[in-house]
Amino acid sequence: MIVAKPLVVVESPTKVKTIKKYLGDKYNVASTVGHIKDLPQKEIGIDIENDFMPKYVTIPGKQKVIQALKQAAGEAEDVYLAPDPDREGEAIAWHTSEILKKKGRRFHRVLFHELTKKAVSEAIGSPEALNQNRYKAQQTRRILDRLVGYQISPILWKKVKYGLSAGRVQSVAVRMICERERAIFAFDPVEYWSVTATLEGAHPPAFAAKLVKKGGNKISIPDEKTATAIHDELANARYSVEKIVKKTVRRRPYPPFTTSKLQQEAIRKLRFSARKTMTVAQQLYEGIDLGGETVGLITYMRTDSTRISAEAAGEAKDLILERYGKEYALDKPRFFTNKNRTQDAHEAIRPTSVYHTPEKTAPYLSKDQLALYKIIWQRFVASQMAEALVDQKTITIAAGEFLFSASGSTVKFPGFLSLYQSADDAISAENEKAKGQLPDLAEGAALTLLSLAPKQHFTQPPPRFTEATLVKELEENGIGRPSTYATILSTIREKGYVELEKGIFKPNELGFIITDLLVQNFPDIVDVDFTAKLENDLDRVESAEMNAKQLLEKFYEVFETRVIAAAEEMLSVKGVGLPTGIDCPVCGREVRVKVGKNGPFLACEGYPDCMYSRNYERDEKGRIRPVEPVHELAEGEICDKCGRNMVVKQGRYGDFLACSGYPECKNTRSVHGNGKGNPTGVPCPEQGCTGEVIEKRSKRGKVFYGCSRYPDCTFALWDKPVQRPCPDCGAPYLVEKETKKEGKMLRCATRGCGYKEAPDAVQEPTKEPEADTEADRKTE
Repeated sequence: MIVAKPLVVVESPTKVKTIKKYLGDKYNVASTVGHIKDLPQKEIGIDIENDFMPKYVTIPGKQKVIQALKQAAGEAEDVYLAPDPDREGEAIAWHTSEILKKKGRRFHRVLFHELTKKAVSEAIGSPEALNQNRYKAQQTRRILDRLVGYQISPILWKKVKYGLSAGRVQSVAVRMICERERAIFAFDPVEYWSVTATLEGAHPPAFAAKLVKKGGNKISIPDEKTATAIHDELANARYSVEKIVKKTVRRRPYPPFTTSKLQQEAIRKLRFSARKTMTVAQQLYEGIDLGGETVGLITYMRTDSTRISAEAAGEAKDLILERYGKEYALDKPRFFTNKNRTQDAHEAIRPTSVYHTPEKTAPYLSKDQLALYKIIWQRFVASQMAEALVDQKTITIAAGEFLFSASGSTVKFPGFLSLYQSADDAISAENEKAKGQLPDLAEGAALTLLSLAPKQHFTQPPPRFTEATLVKELEENGIGRPSTYATILSTIREKGYVELEKGIFKPNELGFIITDLLVQNFPDIVDVDFTAKLENDLDRVESAEMNAKQLLEKFYEVFETRVIAAAEEMLSVKGVGLPTGIDCPVCGREVRVKVGKNGPFLACEGYPDCMYSRNYERDEKGRIRPVEPVHELAEGEICDKCGRNMVVKQGRYGDFLACSGYPECKNTRSVHGNGKGNPTGVPCPEQGCTGEVIEKRSKRGKVFYGCSRYPDCTFALWDKPVQRPCPDCGAPYLVEKETKKEGKMLRCATRGCGYKEAPDAVQEPTKEPEADTEADRKTE
């Protein structure tokens, strides 16, 4: 009797080749190519009334993958589920078991923390049961994210602009960036001065010392007048060495990398983005062909643990003894303690074998792979090396009642620093080099003053976030988890709420507007402490300390109330607009911030009686300033009403020609010439426009409908508008549409509304507003 081969299921196609090589012909190996099931895209997919039961559907395009999995399983009695050893991997394992379920078939969960022959063989030899609590934690996070995204986003579509979204974690990150920007706006620099003396003893080198005290008290020099007075007192003073303090400081190496620390270091040292770091790390984990042998070079790269195995530490010690000698090696391994509640399922990120050195693997790695592998390898090996010994010297210099201080350090024994220096170590080394070397001096020795330099300074505002400092801030505040940092940073840019300029995050106007609306209407959702507590609660679900249903009920009890209130009470930026405190220069009423299809702009609250509108910018204090359009002379263009020259003006809908005699002559025309058309009786729906929608023909003769005030307004659509408001979303018009199946019908043209003549045909949103989890990375 022929027994069918057991099936091993992994999530990444890249792993298949590696696993097959290690397991040989005794097993079939297949891939899910990421997630195979998820919540539906066109509906919320959560039965709130039925204990928040999720509705899973096959991800579009995955039918062929499922068929291939079933074919690979065949008549196998044993299926080993080996997706990544984290929550997302657990969800993939559960969904795979559901589609491959068969009478008499047994499912086993195997966790590959590293892809080496030994690790794979041991994992297959000691499988576990599927972890229901880990799956529940992933599912609960997904439900929370879906509730937030699908219930807040439609409110933003109605109140601000279609297509906007809110995410449970990303919105907190955007708020952090906005609050940092407002702290910069509010910052008022304070002047202060320093005084630096350049001194020399009996023998060179000369050295610099900074004034620190007067009369035994810390000195403060607020302005130039004070600095000048101190300079005059010190110019003729006698300088001598009052005290010399020498000490040797022991420097311990850093732990091996966690996910966030790897991202921070790669951003600073290698100029990688967080997403690029994780992509390259995934390649190193899944396996590299080292001249005919495929080897996973690093352990699993999504972890917040600093734990390492005794075996790995022992191997590192052997290599250190061989390469550096006994004085660089430790008598016993150095282990690092984890933070509270850190998930300890995985080790820290380390090489699977220290003998796969960067030098040996270099010929088989790309430039980016080698750069990342090198810092992972060096950081781990350095963590098992001897401490560095640094000699520090501080010299106190007396000058009358004033005291100066000079300090410097030299490396007595490099220890781990001979192999690895972090980005901060490199900066410190450069600073020490810039200060120069201190001379050998004795207490009481006289010094010669070579120069005395007062210098003006100003206090600096808090710095804007870089990718590295934002990851650090998220980690320190407990926002997100290792698997989500790269997704968070990418999503907040893709959603258009922040911009990354020269490596610095800055919020844009939409970011400010959405953050303010969420803070006012959903304070919990964008609260750092609340979000961090929710992350801890998800950890407690995984460790079976908390019931998932109770967590969701507690969250939704408050959240539902907020949603109901926001639907009615959230300020409509489309309609009313946000107050600015700026008077309209035309009519004196308040100018407000509104959002149109081209983004935020200023418009008079007196619209439609007053048509004043402008683009705007913010000054260094965050104050809104209208941007006046620049008018350029249009050569050869003469006003056909008064004979003056025409100028090119910029409106919210592009360039147009206007008479230079405005306001006496208000003649305007298109830069492309005038266009007439048949009226439809429908007013142009664009905010601030007084035109009418008219029937037009394109250059190819096709009928379309556009604003009569083109080019001042570029509103256009293909379907004929009808002056009848949509009863569902309040859109000012419907459109005529004819199909073979339904004939001619009136429909709403607003995306996501879906209203047509049948009153019961309202459809759900056609896209998912937001996703916070790593599910996205595993659906491709």
